[in-house]
Amino acid sequence: MSGTDDNTLDRGDLLVRIGGVVFAVGAVATLITFIPLFAGTEPFPTAAYAVSMLMGVGFAIAGAGLLRSMAQQRRRDRAAQSASAAP
Repeated sequence: MSGTDDNTLDRGDLLVRIGGVVFAVGAVATLITFIPLFAGTEPFPTAAYAVSMLMGVGFAIAGAGLLRSMAQQRRRDRAAQSASAAP
């Protein structure tokens, strides 16, 4: 490990969690928009389908958080390597 406290959230970890929540909201909205298709009723308004697009937005936010966490971990590892290599 890198010696940091495991209870603290990095910015990348926070983005991954936020992305997961946004993705879940979009997934629920997507499932809800399918109800009229199976029930034989009138479809929901366009705004309901726009909320379904949050799945992609959440996926992108989580991906950005993952990339940010990877970059931060690389920086920590390089700093630890240079600190241990210096006499």
